[in-house]
Amino acid sequence: MKFDSITVNVGTAGTRVQVSNTTQKVRWIKFSAKTGNSGLTYVGISDVAAANGYELSANDSLELDFGAHGGSEVLNVFYVDAATNNDKVDVAMILDG
Repeated sequence: MKFDSITVNVGTAGTRVQVSNTTQKVRWIKFSAKTGNSGLTYVGISDVAAANGYELSANDSLELDFGAHGGSEVLNVFYVDAATNNDKVDVAMILDG
């Protein structure tokens, strides 16, 4: 297993951004909305939007521990969106391999 982290920038509000295009497996992942964000950010899969994403305000986070349940998920299924241009989400993860 290895640790990695990235920051995802949503350049245009309402336009989802794929966290990564890699097919690497994730055992644990944490999404954290940046402190300086002006609006809400949303975490989800390929159809993420304000209406159906997990909502994060600045400094909020969402942690998913697939490994605790004996599983993993492919990293490329995760997307983020934002209500404000150029808001960002930090992503920390533990990957297989």
